[in-house]
Amino acid sequence: MTGASDAEVIALLARYQCPTPFHEVRTRFLGNIASPVMAASPLETLKQLWGGELPEFDSMEAVNELLNALIAGLWNRLAEHQSSRNPFRLIRFEVAQTREGVKHLALVRRQELDGFVEGLFGPEKHINLPERAHKALGVLAEIRAMLAGVINLLDDSSKPAEPDDLKDMVRNIQKLTIIVETEMNTAILSCTRARRQLLEQIPATKPTLH
Repeated sequence: MTGASDAEVIALLARYQCPTPFHEVRTRFLGNIASPVMAASPLETLKQLWGGELPEFDSMEAVNELLNALIAGLWNRLAEHQSSRNPFRLIRFEVAQTREGVKHLALVRRQELDGFVEGLFGPEKHINLPERAHKALGVLAEIRAMLAGVINLLDDSSKPAEPDDLKDMVRNIQKLTIIVETEMNTAILSCTRARRQLLEQIPATKPTLH
């Protein structure tokens, strides 16, 4: 199943009861691909989708199926977004103009943001980021706070949410989506450039040949 499609990846995540939704899996992988943490590893990121340990498998074939779908397929597809010619896009879907529908949209966007930051930082609490990536993360943090505010508002049934209000919220979240994509892509390109420069500067020591 090398190069498995998104639909095949989603089916596998469901089969192994992955607690991380697909839209968040995408941004976690993306953050980890761009991460300046040199020890970042696809397998470790994969384990974190299940809380730190891979699910149980019936056979080695099942293990390979999951690895091929998520790493050879999804991970490698997302790695192609490290170029300005191929910017990353968040998932698009039909939004019901209801309280629940708008809340779901805000929740998906917040989870995508959280996934990106989780992937970028990995197990680290602090990382050194290039200035442009650092600024981008600041904007993303502000947008995350706005989305959390929308979710809290819609969670509170005592607060009215008229059809026009909901329509405005959807429009605003769609505008925020464009900003989130722009800032994520800025962070990705900035980190990719910085990592490339760092790799070019690592001094090499000639190995002793026996």
